[in-house]
Amino acid sequence: MDLGIGEVAQRSGLSVHTLRFYEREGLFANPVRRLSNGRRIYHEEDLEWLAICTKLRSSGMSLATIRQYIELARQGPGNEQERLQLLRRHEDHVEARIRELRDTLEVMRHKVRVYEDHVARGEADRLWNPSHSDAAQADTHQECDPPGGA
Repeated sequence: MDLGIGEVAQRSGLSVHTLRFYEREGLFANPVRRLSNGRRIYHEEDLEWLAICTKLRSSGMSLATIRQYIELARQGPGNEQERLQLLRRHEDHVEARIRELRDTLEVMRHKVRVYEDHVARGEADRLWNPSHSDAAQADTHQECDPPGGA
């Protein structure tokens, strides 16, 4: 079934502008087909690829790496090991990012607890303020100390 760009935008959650950008950047698995009047025509497999492509982008995969993956896939059988290596490298990148985000979340949770504690005790005015002198802020060091002393 032929789909217009508006329907693909609606079904994929991507804007028409993004779809045109992806086409210009060569990020579709298959070239976007056009009618004689220039109107873009998409198919269900384009939507399936867009779902994968969107996940790759949201996981931090660069446009260049997605393009590289697509080029390998377009070449057909015989380069599966290269595709696997590319995907494994990105998997490692995603796992490292998740670890970093977990560490960041712990710091944020600590800061929330410090603020909740100070607000509950009516001591919010004692929280760290860079415009106050160090002596006046001596008892607020806990706000800046991440959990675990690191």
